[in-house]
Amino acid sequence: MPPPIAAGETLADRAWNVALAAARIAERLDEAGERAAFAIDDGTDAEPGTLRAVPIGDASAAIAWHPGTGWRSCLPPEDASCALLDLYLPICSATAARPIAVGHLGQSLDGFIALHTGESQFVTGHQNILHLHRMRALCDIVIVGAGTVAADNPQLTTRLVSGPNPLRVVFDPSRRLASEYRIFNDDAALTVYACNRTLVNPGETHVGGAAILGLDAGPPGAQVLELLNALRERGGRRIFMEGGGVTVSAFLEANLLDRLHVAVAPLIIGDGRPAIRLAPRATLSDCHRPNYRVFRMGGDVLFDCDLRTSGDQDGHADATIMRVI
Repeated sequence: MPPPIAAGETLADRAWNVALAAARIAERLDEAGERAAFAIDDGTDAEPGTLRAVPIGDASAAIAWHPGTGWRSCLPPEDASCALLDLYLPICSATAARPIAVGHLGQSLDGFIALHTGESQFVTGHQNILHLHRMRALCDIVIVGAGTVAADNPQLTTRLVSGPNPLRVVFDPSRRLASEYRIFNDDAALTVYACNRTLVNPGETHVGGAAILGLDAGPPGAQVLELLNALRERGGRRIFMEGGGVTVSAFLEANLLDRLHVAVAPLIIGDGRPAIRLAPRATLSDCHRPNYRVFRMGGDVLFDCDLRTSGDQDGHADATIMRVI
């Protein structure tokens, strides 16, 4: 049973701090190769989210580490912190030996992420925006495409939550972006600008403050694989493809995503920029029907899809809607 909530702390704060702590120690536990269980340290001098090792099976355990698979929640389903931990523990479980790549799209009921003009702020609600900031904090690297930068001028920082800023990567193969966007000029986090190598001038190393990463001008699948491999070499155990639809679709088509988060908002756009664009399949039996979980985020519904597994015709048996605050 978790300890009482500290003064000024919310259930979401406590669960989120536990998730951050779990992500920090996953590599060490993976190297040790042994099961481990942890309770939330309720000592008066403990930092928020501090974990205390306890025996396997201890009633006070909040999370447990399982070699080869990673973290699992030990909290009962009725615990208010359970849903948030369940959502993020698969991300926290990633290590150098078992890295993870996660894509995200926020779309309307009719499958659009923006108007044709590019306006997309905000299709989804505040709780999903908070989710994006949490994903940035858990991941080493966040990737967005040129269209997202042009439309939203994002900062890609964790200013809404506690946790570190990730390395920011702008994927712009055709080099359509100029240097006036915030992501190229602030000093909030390190930034990489990935474009076709043929478009990099001799001796050119930066766009604004962003370091240039030249990519071979090959087919789309080969190019995103080259980018992913380069980021893995930079220590990217957890890589988050935050958008937009073209970029996430490129990684999805190349089978480079392990999980896909799709947030569906109670909004009907009518026509606009589609969420996912893939080569058409000949029959429904050729389509991927992944296992999934469902989480409620304010007025939005988030589908957490495990792309490395497949479900049956009726979907995943455990697809109970869980609330994340």
